[in-house]
Amino acid sequence: MKKKIFFLGIVILAIACNKKREISSINPENWSKRKVNISTKDSLEYGKSYLSIYSQIYSTSEHTTHNLTAMVSLRNTSDLDTIYLLKAEYFDTHGKTVRTYFNNSIYLAPMETTEIIIDEMDIDGGTGSNFIIEWKIPKNCPEPLFEGIMSSTMGQQGLSFTTQSKRIK
Repeated sequence: MKKKIFFLGIVILAIACNKKREISSINPENWSKRKVNISTKDSLEYGKSYLSIYSQIYSTSEHTTHNLTAMVSLRNTSDLDTIYLLKAEYFDTHGKTVRTYFNNSIYLAPMETTEIIIDEMDIDGGTGSNFIIEWKIPKNCPEPLFEGIMSSTMGQQGLSFTTQSKRIK
């Protein structure tokens, strides 16, 4: 009888330890609190930027990958003007849309930064994931800065690197 209770306890403990965690990058920040209507602002300059992100990298061979946490840093580099982000679309290695983080215009106040976090266990993007970010800025305003910061720790070792966006339109 004691063996059955012990075994049952082990099974319950194993199930509890394997509880599936929610991936926060699927439930991102509530972008609606930043929503803004810019249809009346006709003098804004349109831009589109490409940002490479790595949710996985190869480790030891092409058959072994290592998962990474990725932070997409969306920065307003102007100390005077508010800028507007129209869309942030996340693509996987094969160019298929994984998710869109916001489809409505949002604002970033002067010198403000916001982030999108891709959890380490969220590997939908793969080794060649990327973002297309569409934006509008006032005339003579510095362009926004978009960076990717990828990191991971295993035991006592850490890995981190950054990428910067490239304007494509």
